[in-house]
Amino acid sequence: MSDKPLKLPPLPWKVKLFVSALSFAVDVTRRSDGSVNRRLMSFFDLKASPSKKPVNGVKTIDITIDTTRNLWFRLYIPTDAINLKGSNNNSGLPVIFFFHGGGFVYMAADSNPYNDFCRLLARELPAFIISVNYRLAPEHRYPCQIDDCFDALKFVDSTKIEDFSTHANLKNCFVAGDSAGGNLAHHVAFKASEYKFNDLEVIGNISIQPFFGGEERTESEIMLNGAPFVTTERMDWMWKSYLPENSDRNHLAANVFGPNGVDMSGVKFPPTMVVVGGFDPLKDWQKRYYEGLKKCGKEAYLVEYPNAIHTFYVYPEVQESHLFIKEVSEFVQKISADSQ
Repeated sequence: MSDKPLKLPPLPWKVKLFVSALSFAVDVTRRSDGSVNRRLMSFFDLKASPSKKPVNGVKTIDITIDTTRNLWFRLYIPTDAINLKGSNNNSGLPVIFFFHGGGFVYMAADSNPYNDFCRLLARELPAFIISVNYRLAPEHRYPCQIDDCFDALKFVDSTKIEDFSTHANLKNCFVAGDSAGGNLAHHVAFKASEYKFNDLEVIGNISIQPFFGGEERTESEIMLNGAPFVTTERMDWMWKSYLPENSDRNHLAANVFGPNGVDMSGVKFPPTMVVVGGFDPLKDWQKRYYEGLKKCGKEAYLVEYPNAIHTFYVYPEVQESHLFIKEVSEFVQKISADSQ
């Protein structure tokens, strides 16, 4: 390993400031006993309220699934796209179930960066975005998060929702997630492949810099340790918070194609887009995920941005974020057309 300091690509000052502030927040709110100071984190993790009046062509509504779990989702409705298509359009818009990142421990569906990101996706694709507010670790460990996200699919499949049900195409559903949410999207897609919905069909998986891992230290984890957000110390702590007690990082939830993995050859898994950043220490695990899908005979596409850091897609100031939106739009259009 080189002793030279890691040289990062140039980043806008706003991005540097945000990355530094959130990294500090994660470190200062992690207690030595493995718990999280949620009260302190609330000062850093600012929330956005839903907006029933359209803002830039998108309105948002929060819908409760289960009050006992505080399980709910924020629905992003692209009003301009609906009005443009008209009420006589029979095909409807695609639906994307989005699972936010945060190492299974932090952030929420209404966190400002994710609210802005999902609003942008809804407008630009265009599509309905369902951003699920799942329970967090360490208070709730695996598989609570997967169960919450999957229950959102079942709820939408069986519930009429105003301004959604008449304009959405439930045969054109995608699961998507970034970082830890990308991990959840994989497991939800796997679970959906074995479940019989009434109308809903998961036809695609959008895996954005997914958080996978294992006991092995990959080359990118070693060489890029200290890159924005992702350090081995933080990631180890998050896996320990999320995985079942006394599990190691080769647990199926973390290392899906590892020694405890399940043979997916006979699984009807949806086409998957795997997004990788060149300055993300997790990139080797993400590429292994892509390669694992291909080896199992699954349709998979690798999209790599050589100069991108972890979470690059939430910063409009970063050029790659615009390229990313275009790639996602093309993927959704292609898979939707192929499924017809």
